[in-house]
Amino acid sequence: MSMKKFFLPVLFLFGIQITMAQIKKIEPPFWWSDMHHGTLQIMFYGDNIADYRVSSNDFVITGITKTENPNYLFVTIETQDVAPGTYTFDFVNGDLAYAKEYEFQSRRQDAALRQGFDSSDMVYLLMPDRFANGDPDIDSTDDTTEKADRSKQGGRHGGDIQGVIDHLDYIEELGATALWSTPLCEDNDAGFSYHGYAQSDVYKIDSRYGTNEDYKNLAAELHKRDMKLIMDYVTNHWGAQHWMIKDLPTYDWIHQFPGYANSNYRMTTQYDPHASKIDTRYNEDGWFVPSMPDLNQRNPLVTTYLIQNAIWWIEFADLDGLRVDTYSYNDKENIAKWTKAIMDEYPNFNIVGEVWLHDSAQISFWQKDSKIGAIENFNSHLPTVMDFTLQDALMAQHNEEASWDGGMMRTYNNFVNDFLYPDINNLLIFAENHDTNRINQQINGSLENYKLIMTLLATTRGIPQLYYGSEIGMRGDKGKGDGDIRRDFPGGWEDDKNNAFTAGGRTAEQEAYHAFTKKVFNFRKSTPVIHTGKLLHYLPDNDVYVFFRYSEKERIMVVINNNKEAQTFDMARFSEGIADKTSGIDIISDQEINLSEKFTIQGKTSAIIELK
Repeated sequence: MSMKKFFLPVLFLFGIQITMAQIKKIEPPFWWSDMHHGTLQIMFYGDNIADYRVSSNDFVITGITKTENPNYLFVTIETQDVAPGTYTFDFVNGDLAYAKEYEFQSRRQDAALRQGFDSSDMVYLLMPDRFANGDPDIDSTDDTTEKADRSKQGGRHGGDIQGVIDHLDYIEELGATALWSTPLCEDNDAGFSYHGYAQSDVYKIDSRYGTNEDYKNLAAELHKRDMKLIMDYVTNHWGAQHWMIKDLPTYDWIHQFPGYANSNYRMTTQYDPHASKIDTRYNEDGWFVPSMPDLNQRNPLVTTYLIQNAIWWIEFADLDGLRVDTYSYNDKENIAKWTKAIMDEYPNFNIVGEVWLHDSAQISFWQKDSKIGAIENFNSHLPTVMDFTLQDALMAQHNEEASWDGGMMRTYNNFVNDFLYPDINNLLIFAENHDTNRINQQINGSLENYKLIMTLLATTRGIPQLYYGSEIGMRGDKGKGDGDIRRDFPGGWEDDKNNAFTAGGRTAEQEAYHAFTKKVFNFRKSTPVIHTGKLLHYLPDNDVYVFFRYSEKERIMVVINNNKEAQTFDMARFSEGIADKTSGIDIISDQEINLSEKFTIQGKTSAIIELK
């Protein structure tokens, strides 16, 4: 502050012209004191800003980087001893000079020790544009191109942050303890901008969803309910409309071939010992789609920018986790650096990466401390990966006959490979998400099969994720376009005839789906042995899969009968899992089960038996 009061008048005395029109953007826009990282890279953007000499009496400047684009200046400062307050940078270019303030804020108490989502949580995934319209006044905004039109499958429909906040009680009552929303930062594409993965400003919430403060309020409202907020973060690419893409800081800020080349999507090249360099390059450096330029994390300015942006959102909005889109398309060494930097800042945090592969060994390569990754001396530092092989099994097992490797054997065989993972509790498990066919579409609207799937997700190892609307039987066919698997939640708009957010507004079929989902996931929420207990399972017999979750004090027996016919079996086979217990209560039917007798389970039904 003292520099600002003294510097400008002195310049006038010496006849130097003052101008305040140079800087258009500063990123990060502000920072915090007492962060683990001892340096900060501040990007100043403005017309010919690189022509100016920058200095500060308040900060120790350790580096100034100019690029081939004179509109950018990257200034690195030491932050370890910077107290909360407003400080000054001074810019001079001949007879032109000005001062720019920069703020350091106080951190929340114990901000560094925040607890991320874990296996005690159930994650509810929603697409905000398709969930609920809480503020119709912002359906279309002046600063964004695409306007709301619910008649278009791929258009903006008007869902927003306020709509999510309005229905947090509904999400909580369902048994969810964490919320994952697809990206909320500005996506200013002319079409299909509703999905948010082509971001045009990564420091700004899209105005059609609300404001940065609205997003912070969403986290606060979740925390009041002892729930967590997971941000969908994109490190691999931005949208072509991003303001920096339109005025690149450096030619190699994005991958150039020169110009555009599409990814070959062959993520196996990341660890294939026989992969050609050109195939590897097109996977890592190729653009996901033409409207999403691929970011070059080998450029240290880019990686530092992404690290700081992620930390800024965690600190600003008080986040509890990140889900990283297309994780395995990034340059693996630098995405590991990005991940480690965040986990070093927040050691109890959690990050889940989208590793969309169909082999357990290949997926496990990407989890922190992977023995398979260690073969290449690689450690991703990524705590959680997504169990796509389990999702594959769940998509298939209910539409095929039992066989040597079919039916419930698909699920059994998936868990056989758990030895590959360093931490099986840190696997995100799911039947579907916003990029796959709806599970209720795959099982042709079978409530029986839905119950079997939810029984498994609610009781096996890992962190279960539920996709919005599944709990009321929503369907969608990806073959008809992504918009079909991302339909509007009924009741999210004032003129909707069916309001599935309320028991009175749900149809009988919707209520049947909802009641079962609510029962099993609320049981899971209050049953710690499911969160961290060991898993013991038995080979499926006649398409009946039996497994136990157990600890020294608690035991749960789960029976899933995928056979259309009733099955009767002797409990003696499961004595290892039953141990010294003699009876139990099936929380699905509320019936008492005598564990010393034969047990009959009806066709296409399941049981979750709390052993006594």
